Amino acid sequence: MIPGTFDYFRPRSVAEATKFLHKSKNASVLAGGHSLLPMMKLRVAAPSALVDLAGIAALRGIKKVGGNIVIGAMTTQHEVLASALIAKHVPLLHEAAQLIADPQVRYVGTLGGNVANGDPGNDMPAVMMALDATYKITGPTKRRAVKARVFYKGLYETALKSGEIVTAIEIPVPGKHGFAYEKLKRKIGDYATAGAAVVLTMKAGKVSACAIALTNLGATPLLADAAAKALVGQAPDDKAIGAAVAAARAIMDPANDTRGTPEYRKSVGGIYVERAIRCAIAAAAG
Repeated sequence: MIPGTFDYFRPRSVAEATKFLHKSKNASVLAGGHSLLPMMKLRVAAPSALVDLAGIAALRGIKKVGGNIVIGAMTTQHEVLASALIAKHVPLLHEAAQLIADPQVRYVGTLGGNVANGDPGNDMPAVMMALDATYKITGPTKRRAVKARVFYKGLYETALKSGEIVTAIEIPVPGKHGFAYEKLKRKIGDYATAGAAVVLTMKAGKVSACAIALTNLGATPLLADAAAKALVGQAPDDKAIGAAVAAARAIMDPANDTRGTPEYRKSVGGIYVERAIRCAIAAAAG
């Protein structure tokens, strides 16, 4: 199908972008476009205008600032994969980026677009929750920061207010840790049927800290707090891992869609949580 008519605006600065968005009644931000444009073609989304952020150089780049990695929102998935800083300090992000779509999409698709549009099928939101990332947000009159763990409110609903855009993602550099992102998909490049991100640390043979987040197993990415707590302070044996998997399944509420029934997706969701935990434990030991 062909999208409806819309105006097109390509600002040269964040200030121009937020000013236009604030004044417009129904404008949408265009980052990589891989989520928005298909929805427009299906007439699921019908913005009156598109605000293309591709011309704002300040929204690109990856740098280390103190104890954080800061990534501009218009940085592409390919640039994430090519970054030595990411590979060294936040390898989970590198691992997850490899599972997003295909090379053609990763050359254009942006990290900010992936995290900001509120699609529960996107991979990076759960990864950012597991990493305890913070989104830097700029609006027409002020700037603010919102934790990824509280950013997602519902299906395609986020904490963004009128005129605001995500300008950067800030990730605290973890110490020695284990990590994994495990994703079940129907084919290469597909959204996850179920996915799980795990970040944990080990001390004296026990899990000392842990975060677990889930992809496409609810209307939003899910932070599985109870699942993580089931591991903390425990030797990661079958009993502890089983308790974590059960706690993760308890919060899953997947849609009934072409990827499977809720029962099936909860079943495989638990399997992928277990895989991610075991992979993260192995990575921590290595």
